Amino acid sequence: MSRGGIIVTGGGTAGHVLPALAVARALVAGGRQPAEITYVGAARGMEARLVPAAGFSLVTLPGRGIERRISRRSVQAAAMLALGCARGLALVARRRPEAVVSIGGYAALPCALGAAALRVPLVVVNVDAVPGATNRLTGRFATACAIALPGTPLPRAVLTGAPVRPEVLAVDRTPEGRSAARRALGLPEDRLVVAFTGGSLGARRLNLAAIGLARAWAARHDLVVVHVAGERDLDWARVQARDLAGANGLEYRLVGYEERLPALFAAADVVVARAGASTIAELTVIGTPSVLVPLPGAPGDHQRLNAERLAEAGAALLVEDAAASAEELARVLDALLGEDERRRAMGEAARRLGRPDAAERVASLVEEAARRAPRRVGSKR
Repeated sequence: MSRGGIIVTGGGTAGHVLPALAVARALVAGGRQPAEITYVGAARGMEARLVPAAGFSLVTLPGRGIERRISRRSVQAAAMLALGCARGLALVARRRPEAVVSIGGYAALPCALGAAALRVPLVVVNVDAVPGATNRLTGRFATACAIALPGTPLPRAVLTGAPVRPEVLAVDRTPEGRSAARRALGLPEDRLVVAFTGGSLGARRLNLAAIGLARAWAARHDLVVVHVAGERDLDWARVQARDLAGANGLEYRLVGYEERLPALFAAADVVVARAGASTIAELTVIGTPSVLVPLPGAPGDHQRLNAERLAEAGAALLVEDAAASAEELARVLDALLGEDERRRAMGEAARRLGRPDAAERVASLVEEAARRAPRRVGSKR
């Protein structure tokens, strides 16, 4: 591995990997070579598939999230994370990068701490309303903390918005753009489209509701339900939804992971989703009305705060997880699908919250941090 360049770190779920890749791509667009950027993530995370596909080199370290209770599993996770931190420190010491970009999550901790220990410029990127444990710890050592939402309590905070990938910026919800997205996905243009997604791993509550709604709407010829169940729940969902294959009216589509999620957000009339930061960022940049069901018990209750920001702006409806039954969502969605003007206003409100230049703003912070750092022997710049 050559010395210098930029380390981008974080991962585990697509919610961390996709913003990190957006920053990496913005660095390339700003003049960096892809070979100058190394992604460091978790051996068990989504980055194993997404990072090489994006054209960046990947280094994986041991580790996984630690449960918030004493158990054999949490002790094992702590030991693995300690090993990962030792390897992360060695990696940073050997590479001596110009800067480290940490997107947060347990996978970011080893290299972020390595940067702090070796006084390598560190830029922390926080995409949720509330910083997670890794960002709270490492943010105090950061040159700058890029935040997605105003008021996020991190030191040296710079409001940039949440970075989104170029595929999100390439779609639009004009009539022409929506038609193009539907053609690309093979969706009919004469039906209303409702999309369900619980993130890359899936959300059992939303999956149950999506299947229940599809059964309730089975006779409707004016609807398409696109159900992105998540890879963890896909086999289970296939068994649960096997009776929907021959529905005479409703068009029901079940997939585990949708690579073309931005196109689906452009094509959909409404999206039902968890309120993770990446989902929120993509919905707002594209301008898609949504019904958000925050994950209960998320660290710092950040999903609720994410959803509340959109609901307060008129861009989304918030439904509590405990209330997100098929019956309740049918009531909410039937009303929303019957009001074209309301959905249009929600989409416009969402777009006003979006920050399409967030990745470029973060990349500028990274390059500024790298320029201000003392030059080291072997550094490329």
